Amino acid sequence: MLRLFVGIDFPPELKLTLSLICAGIPGARWVASDNLHLTLRFIGEVSEEIAGDIDAALSRLRAPSFPLGLSGIGVFTPEKPRVLWVGTLREPRLLSLREKIETALIRAGLPPETRRFSPHVTLARLYRPSLDGLRDFLVQHAGFRADPFPVSRFSLVASFPTKAGSVYEDEADYPLQMS
Repeated sequence: MLRLFVGIDFPPELKLTLSLICAGIPGARWVASDNLHLTLRFIGEVSEEIAGDIDAALSRLRAPSFPLGLSGIGVFTPEKPRVLWVGTLREPRLLSLREKIETALIRAGLPPETRRFSPHVTLARLYRPSLDGLRDFLVQHAGFRADPFPVSRFSLVASFPTKAGSVYEDEADYPLQMS
């Protein structure tokens, strides 16, 4: 069994920029800089046979490349914060790519995703965080922005859980068409 997701990896400079703000909240488990990415679709555990079907479906997908900028910072479930994230600038081609991936995965036999797509980069998982520390962090980084970077491919990624956190390994890369 493989635990998979479809995502966009970031250039090293962007990972460095993001990792430099990842500090200062007691109760935060920061994502390792190598693991910073944008998830387009979480798949979960599948057999190697299904993984092959997924790869074949994603290989047929055609979509244009595009620039993507990051902007804004927040938490999911504000009343009981669990995830600290950085958002993306609105990019219609990102949303179109996400829809094409969803359609391809449904055709490969996966059930449809029921959660609304909210493009973001997870910076930390929060375990009883210091609410004062979290509030200070959110205020300090409220204006966060990162220059757009070119998205020229997306990947099928395997996630291997370890005690130190997940290790990600690209299983396949899918190029986007130069626009």
